[in-house]
Amino acid sequence: MADLRLDEFLPYRLSVAANAVSQVIARAYEAAGLKTNEWRLMAVLAEDGELSQQAIVRRTKLDKVSVSRAAQGLESRGLVRRAQDPADARSLRLTLTPTGKRLHAKVAPAALSLATELVEGIDPEELRALERLLVRIEAQAERMLARP
Repeated sequence: MADLRLDEFLPYRLSVAANAVSQVIARAYEAAGLKTNEWRLMAVLAEDGELSQQAIVRRTKLDKVSVSRAAQGLESRGLVRRAQDPADARSLRLTLTPTGKRLHAKVAPAALSLATELVEGIDPEELRALERLLVRIEAQAERMLARP
Protein backbone atom coordinates (compact mmCIF):
# COMPACT_ATOMS: atom_id res chain seq x y z
CA MET A 1 0.00 0.00 0.00
CA ALA A 2 1.42 3.38 -1.03
CA ASP A 3 1.57 6.15 1.53
CA LEU A 4 -0.25 9.34 0.65
CA ARG A 5 2.10 12.25 1.28
CA LEU A 6 0.22 15.49 0.72
CA ASP A 7 3.31 17.51 -0.22
CA GLU A 8 3.91 15.01 -3.05
CA PHE A 9 0.25 14.63 -4.05
CA LEU A 10 -0.36 16.75 -7.15
CA PRO A 11 -4.09 17.43 -6.56
CA TYR A 12 -3.28 18.76 -3.08
CA ARG A 13 -0.37 20.89 -4.34
CA LEU A 14 -2.52 22.36 -7.12
CA SER A 15 -5.31 23.18 -4.68
CA VAL A 16 -2.96 24.81 -2.16
CA ALA A 17 -1.22 26.81 -4.89
CA ALA A 18 -4.56 27.91 -6.38
CA ASN A 19 -5.80 29.04 -2.97
CA ALA A 20 -2.61 31.00 -2.28
CA VAL A 21 -2.71 32.68 -5.69
CA SER A 22 -6.41 33.51 -5.25
CA GLN A 23 -5.65 35.13 -1.90
CA VAL A 24 -2.96 37.30 -3.48
CA ILE A 25 -5.16 38.41 -6.38
CA ALA A 26 -8.09 38.98 -4.00
CA ARG A 27 -6.25 42.05 -2.71
CA ALA A 28 -7.11 43.80 -5.96
CA TYR A 29 -10.84 43.12 -6.05
CA GLU A 30 -11.63 43.00 -2.32
CA ALA A 31 -10.56 46.64 -2.12
CA ALA A 32 -13.39 47.30 -4.59
CA GLY A 33 -15.88 45.41 -2.39
CA LEU A 34 -16.03 42.32 -4.59
CA LYS A 35 -16.05 38.68 -3.53
CA THR A 36 -13.98 36.06 -5.38
CA ASN A 37 -16.84 34.63 -7.44
CA GLU A 38 -18.16 38.10 -8.24
CA TRP A 39 -14.75 39.11 -9.60
CA ARG A 40 -14.48 35.91 -11.64
CA LEU A 41 -17.89 36.51 -13.15
CA MET A 42 -17.03 40.14 -13.97
CA ALA A 43 -13.69 39.15 -15.48
CA VAL A 44 -15.32 36.53 -17.72
CA LEU A 45 -18.00 38.96 -18.87
CA ALA A 46 -15.39 41.65 -19.54
CA GLU A 47 -13.42 39.24 -21.70
CA ASP A 48 -16.21 37.29 -23.39
CA GLY A 49 -19.10 39.75 -23.45
CA GLU A 50 -22.71 38.75 -22.80
CA LEU A 51 -23.03 35.12 -21.68
CA SER A 52 -25.64 32.81 -20.25
CA GLN A 53 -25.22 31.69 -16.67
CA GLN A 54 -24.66 28.15 -17.99
CA ALA A 55 -21.78 29.38 -20.17
CA ILE A 56 -20.23 31.07 -17.13
CA VAL A 57 -20.53 27.82 -15.16
CA ARG A 58 -18.68 26.00 -17.96
CA ARG A 59 -16.03 28.72 -18.31
CA THR A 60 -15.27 29.16 -14.59
CA LYS A 61 -15.96 25.62 -13.30
CA LEU A 62 -18.06 27.23 -10.55
CA ASP A 63 -21.32 25.52 -9.63
CA LYS A 64 -24.68 26.98 -10.75
CA VAL A 65 -25.57 28.24 -7.28
CA SER A 66 -22.27 30.12 -6.92
CA VAL A 67 -22.71 31.78 -10.32
CA SER A 68 -26.32 32.67 -9.54
CA ARG A 69 -25.43 34.19 -6.16
CA ALA A 70 -22.55 36.18 -7.64
CA ALA A 71 -24.80 37.42 -10.44
CA GLN A 72 -27.51 38.46 -7.97
CA GLY A 73 -24.99 40.32 -5.83
CA LEU A 74 -23.52 42.13 -8.82
CA GLU A 75 -26.97 42.93 -10.21
CA SER A 76 -28.10 44.41 -6.88
CA ARG A 77 -25.13 46.82 -7.05
CA GLY A 78 -25.79 47.75 -10.65
CA LEU A 79 -22.64 46.05 -11.99
CA VAL A 80 -24.32 43.31 -14.04
CA ARG A 81 -27.57 43.16 -15.97
CA ARG A 82 -29.45 39.85 -16.04
CA ALA A 83 -32.04 39.35 -18.76
CA GLN A 84 -34.08 36.42 -19.96
CA ASP A 85 -32.56 34.72 -22.98
CA PRO A 86 -34.92 35.26 -25.93
CA ALA A 87 -33.93 31.85 -27.33
CA ASP A 88 -34.52 30.01 -24.02
CA ALA A 89 -36.97 31.42 -21.48
CA ARG A 90 -35.40 29.26 -18.72
CA SER A 91 -31.98 30.81 -19.21
CA LEU A 92 -30.59 34.15 -18.07
CA ARG A 93 -28.00 36.13 -20.01
CA LEU A 94 -25.57 38.35 -18.15
CA THR A 95 -23.70 41.42 -19.26
CA LEU A 96 -21.63 44.06 -17.50
CA THR A 97 -23.33 47.42 -17.09
CA PRO A 98 -21.36 50.59 -17.84
CA THR A 99 -20.71 50.86 -14.08
CA GLY A 100 -19.49 47.25 -14.05
CA LYS A 101 -17.19 47.93 -17.00
CA ARG A 102 -15.71 50.95 -15.22
CA LEU A 103 -15.12 48.95 -12.05
CA HIS A 104 -13.51 46.13 -14.02
CA ALA A 105 -11.27 48.65 -15.79
CA LYS A 106 -10.22 50.00 -12.39
CA VAL A 107 -9.55 46.60 -10.77
CA ALA A 108 -7.99 44.69 -13.69
CA PRO A 109 -4.68 46.63 -13.74
CA ALA A 110 -4.17 45.94 -10.03
CA ALA A 111 -4.92 42.23 -10.54
CA LEU A 112 -2.49 42.12 -13.48
CA SER A 113 0.19 43.85 -11.43
CA LEU A 114 -0.19 41.33 -8.61
CA ALA A 115 -0.08 38.45 -11.12
CA THR A 116 3.14 39.86 -12.61
CA GLU A 117 4.70 40.18 -9.18
CA LEU A 118 3.61 36.63 -8.34
CA VAL A 119 5.74 35.14 -11.13
CA GLU A 120 8.72 37.44 -10.64
CA GLY A 121 11.95 35.49 -10.97
CA ILE A 122 10.41 32.63 -12.94
CA ASP A 123 12.04 32.13 -16.32
CA PRO A 124 9.56 32.98 -19.11
CA GLU A 125 10.07 29.57 -20.75
CA GLU A 126 9.35 27.83 -17.43
CA LEU A 127 6.19 29.90 -17.10
CA ARG A 128 5.04 28.96 -20.62
CA ALA A 129 5.78 25.29 -19.82
CA LEU A 130 3.71 25.54 -16.63
CA GLU A 131 0.82 27.09 -18.54
CA ARG A 132 0.95 24.30 -21.15
CA LEU A 133 1.01 21.64 -18.41
CA LEU A 134 -1.95 23.21 -16.61
CA VAL A 135 -3.95 23.17 -19.85
CA ARG A 136 -3.12 19.47 -20.30
CA ILE A 137 -4.03 18.61 -16.70
CA GLU A 138 -7.34 20.48 -17.00
CA ALA A 139 -8.12 18.70 -20.27
CA GLN A 140 -7.36 15.31 -18.73
CA ALA A 141 -9.56 16.11 -15.73
CA GLU A 142 -12.39 17.06 -18.11
CA ARG A 143 -11.99 13.74 -19.95
CA MET A 144 -12.07 11.86 -16.65
CA LEU A 145 -15.20 13.73 -15.56
CA ALA A 146 -16.92 12.83 -18.82
CA ARG A 147 -16.43 9.11 -18.21
CA PRO A 148 -19.36 7.17 -16.74
